[in-house]
Amino acid sequence: MTDRALAVVRAGALTTVQDTGRPGHAHLGVPRSGALDAPAAALANRLVGNPPQAAVLETTLNGVAVRPRSAVTAAVAGAPCAVTVDGRPAPWSAPVHVPAGAVLDIGPADLGLRSYVAFAGGVIVDPVLGSRSTDLLSGLGPAPLADGTVLPLGIPANLHARVDVAPQPSPPTELLLRVTLGPRDDWFTPEAVRTFTTRTYEVSPASNRIGLRTRGPALERAAAGELPSEGMVLGAVQVPPDGRPVVFLADHPTTGGYPVIAVVRPEDLPAAAQAVPGTPVRFIAAGR
Repeated sequence: MTDRALAVVRAGALTTVQDTGRPGHAHLGVPRSGALDAPAAALANRLVGNPPQAAVLETTLNGVAVRPRSAVTAAVAGAPCAVTVDGRPAPWSAPVHVPAGAVLDIGPADLGLRSYVAFAGGVIVDPVLGSRSTDLLSGLGPAPLADGTVLPLGIPANLHARVDVAPQPSPPTELLLRVTLGPRDDWFTPEAVRTFTTRTYEVSPASNRIGLRTRGPALERAAAGELPSEGMVLGAVQVPPDGRPVVFLADHPTTGGYPVIAVVRPEDLPAAAQAVPGTPVRFIAAGR
């Protein structure tokens, strides 16, 4: 194998390879996948001179540590965290030179949930349906990282596009999700719809890349029975039998039979990727 590669020293709780995903395959039952916090992944790529679609590492909660076989420029964006190179502090949200054989360690998130690690040239695992993303629902793409995994890296290009530092939003202390009601809000009582758009929920620890689960007041149905399976979209707010809303994220199923009370605006979803369990959640009706 070429020395343009890195070895995983510490895989962390859940570290996956992600890019801009594989939209357009829902008819095959394939979710779009891709980085949950797409702006953070794009910023990490920009910091090392990559195009936005280059594959990066998405860490969850407690980071990752890797050892490149050759010198590489890396950058970490998303959830703020400690970054070290062979134990020496390095900047977060800025390009970092990592010598060959040194250990780049991305520590636990100080705020938020997911950090994104880009390497000049990108991670070049084999693409599946046009994407290098790991899909936890269908199993497409590379498996989540394990200690000892070796990942190939591409050849750096367009280094003139690299920036030295860039601002990014802080993880949310309160998650505000603007929603368009429907298509199945009529399956719930008027009081349930009011509850949904006026009461505060919180992020459940059961949340993952498939969906952000909530804890809070249950939503009462006005209609009995079940729906035939329907197509699901990114940001759909499905309400399972326990009455607690679930916001579908990048690895969501492409069909489902529970009613969708609303759909979250796409621009509000990156913040959901950084909302830790216990974060207050409010759904704000923003018209149809």
